[in-house]
Amino acid sequence: METTEPKQLIAVYIEAYNRFDVEGMLAPLHEAVVFRNIANGEVNLTTTGKEAFRQQAEQATQYFSQREQSITDWQVDGSRVKVAIDYTGVAAIAFPNGLQPGDTLRLQGKSVFGFQDGKIISIEDIS
Repeated sequence: METTEPKQLIAVYIEAYNRFDVEGMLAPLHEAVVFRNIANGEVNLTTTGKEAFRQQAEQATQYFSQREQSITDWQVDGSRVKVAIDYTGVAAIAFPNGLQPGDTLRLQGKSVFGFQDGKIISIEDIS
């Protein structure tokens, strides 16, 4: 993938995420990408590097039978882009929080993307 505008890189990533397309999600990522999931103010998952991200992304495809991230707002701040996200997913497994297969989860959160060398170098999913 050639150097592309940050918004285009994010759109490619999210569209692939919504399709459960792990290879498509990896395309705009830097080899040294760092991913963090933050829930209720605590980091509950961190991966470093494209291969670790791939493994986590492949595992995550099993959690939901349907999923969709919709961007509701963009904020560009230098080399970082914050997006507000509406998330909807249909559970494929039973979760520790009581969510059962077939239940619909709706969340609002934000993702913060960092960029280096025309690729996404960091992703923080915050809910």
